[in-house]
Amino acid sequence: MLAWQVGSEVNTSEIAGEAGTSSHTVDRYLDVLQRAVIIFEWPAFSRNLRNEIKKNKKIYFCDNGIRNALIGNLGLLANRNDVGALWENYLVSERHKFNAFQGFHGYKYFWRTRQQQEIDYLEEADGKINAFEFKWNPRKVVTFPRTFTRNYPVNSTAVVNPGNYDRFLSID
Repeated sequence: MLAWQVGSEVNTSEIAGEAGTSSHTVDRYLDVLQRAVIIFEWPAFSRNLRNEIKKNKKIYFCDNGIRNALIGNLGLLANRNDVGALWENYLVSERHKFNAFQGFHGYKYFWRTRQQQEIDYLEEADGKINAFEFKWNPRKVVTFPRTFTRNYPVNSTAVVNPGNYDRFLSID
């Protein structure tokens, strides 16, 4: 179930209901998968704006190959309908690894409102926020929600696509 929801918000109560088990059991399994370095959780960013999602989280796989094997789809990108989710999982997981290697001590989040405004990835350090949107299509026009940019100390915004992802992942 997690593999199908990659890049989307995950509700453990919903997963428990679908699996016919308890939320406690789902949480224990998630803990085991995190300790085995198969998945990692990403919390929602919220500073009490009334319409922000606060409690949900996203779950990403440390390796897209494991996720693809679980859903039984090892096809070429050109033949897939989940390219956006794969792209987001790849970028978040690689940035997560890079930050761990570099000793980044800030916080990492996603942001979303009940009205479906969203930012894929945030890094907060020293009171400043860098916001990133991930788009597989480099021609996709992106605007960052004014609800976010007006209410938070945004240091920078960037759209990450196949033409510039190397900067995001600090690949020379």
